[in-house]
Amino acid sequence: MNQNQLKLLYSKDYIAEQVQRLGKEITRDHPGSELVMVCILKGSFLFFADLVRAIDATLVVDFMRVASYGSETQTSGIVEVRKDLEIAIAGRDVIIVEDIIDSGHTLRTLYNMLLLRNPRSLKICTLIDKRSRREVVVEADYAGITMDDGFIIGYGLDFDERYRNLADIFVVEPA
Repeated sequence: MNQNQLKLLYSKDYIAEQVQRLGKEITRDHPGSELVMVCILKGSFLFFADLVRAIDATLVVDFMRVASYGSETQTSGIVEVRKDLEIAIAGRDVIIVEDIIDSGHTLRTLYNMLLLRNPRSLKICTLIDKRSRREVVVEADYAGITMDDGFIIGYGLDFDERYRNLADIFVVEPA
């Protein structure tokens, strides 16, 4: 990130408050239901770990890794599944857990792919909802933080696979 500066955007305490709120909302909305929580790798892993511990319900976890092709700044909407679910989701209540919804192309494609597997319900939970950048219709059922534009890192969000380990979320600003 040479010649760029990091500016604190969301503190680890603020993030933790949002994760706890989301956990309570998911718990409230799914009484007596066993949930299948699907972590979209890699960016969601920290959020996912904190979120599942904030949910007071029976749940199982699984992981997917997807890649979308296009330029570095824009997705083409063509999604390749690099790691698929190991758990069957037909007839089950499923929540996709994503770190950030930006243009929406990848998540919309992933959502439609999972819908074809006939879950009883399929919802989306995201830590960051960048609504101003949305190019396709996709709505989070659970959103931790809604923000405008800005390139962010930390708490699982990366730049060239780096900075995921930062406890806070920072916006990258030109020097």
